[in-house]
Amino acid sequence: MRKLRMGMVGGGSGAFIGAVHRKAALMDGEISFTAGALSSTKEKALASGRNLGLPDDRSYASWEEMLEAESNLSPEERVDFVSVVTPNHFHFPVAHAFAEAGFNVVCDKPMVLDSGQAQKLVETVERTGVVFCVTYNYTGYPMVKQARHMVRGGELGEIRKVIVEYSQGWLATRLEDSGNKQAGWRTDPDKSGIAGAVGDIGSHAENLVSTVTGLEIEAICADLTTFVPGRRLDDDANLLIRYRGGARGVMISSQISTGAENGLSLRVYGTQGGLRWRQEEPNHLVHTPLGEPERVLRRGNDYLCEEAQAATRLPAGHPEAFIEAFANVYLGFAAAVRARLDEHLPEDPPMDFPTVHDGARGVHFIEKTVESARSEKKWLDTGSPTPETRRPAI
Repeated sequence: MRKLRMGMVGGGSGAFIGAVHRKAALMDGEISFTAGALSSTKEKALASGRNLGLPDDRSYASWEEMLEAESNLSPEERVDFVSVVTPNHFHFPVAHAFAEAGFNVVCDKPMVLDSGQAQKLVETVERTGVVFCVTYNYTGYPMVKQARHMVRGGELGEIRKVIVEYSQGWLATRLEDSGNKQAGWRTDPDKSGIAGAVGDIGSHAENLVSTVTGLEIEAICADLTTFVPGRRLDDDANLLIRYRGGARGVMISSQISTGAENGLSLRVYGTQGGLRWRQEEPNHLVHTPLGEPERVLRRGNDYLCEEAQAATRLPAGHPEAFIEAFANVYLGFAAAVRARLDEHLPEDPPMDFPTVHDGARGVHFIEKTVESARSEKKWLDTGSPTPETRRPAI
């Protein structure tokens, strides 16, 4: 079985997320890094290509040049998919153009800047049949898959309460004035979009809840704050959430929580028990059955569900973490790409990854959160996202 050929737009030398994507994609030997347009400037793009070992004829000065050149290659030579790892404002034009041309796409989150772009992208994906993945990478952790299995299988009973928090402290000061590239574009509304912390990490929190519980947001009461003087986007968000069916939720996303590193956590409480999971200790899942002692489920054990075991590479006691979880997203995407190429559905591994519909729902969530924060109304009805949320069968 040949390796799938990966192209990349953005993510050149020194870029954090580009390096993560490459390491994750290549981890399991399914994918080779074949081509790229790795920066928005010609000189940096070509220099990054040389530094990362791309041949000169597959290192491009711009994504437009890459699209034209790869489209003109035979199916046996061109890239099988493109990973878009640019700042947010480039996501739509790049992803949409490649999808229109029939290339499969992996795109960082948030998928696009607004619901109009999301609708166009969904329509293109459905019309062309390309495989489209949004890298909500925390869904790749084995214990998140175990939590999903337990919640959706009814082990917690009817869900009553969900608390999700994503707290960081790296933007507690005006870091964007120091020349920090990541801080610079993430706090710039022209590049990041209408939201700061909500778009950057709140989108992960929303997706984690949706993935594990399947709950749909009905209404939001949002409080967005910009604590750092002169900053143009929110750096702290606190949300009360009402879910369809009656469950209630609390969501916190903050990038000014001094001392916090990458504090993503999820608590789910139902009529028959609860679950707790923390990204900084991702190999453990705490289960609290009603009227019984607390128990800790650990990654790598054969009592876990099939999906959690399939997402595990190392035996119990050998920690797996961020890169491996990211790689699991790529494995699910690769299975779907192979299915499209071979025109049949694989049985193993499952095609388990966030899709264009998850991305569209995330964009809708960001917009409604900002709208709620700007409104004088206590509760804002979120309505149904357009297009409607759909998840692949798992």
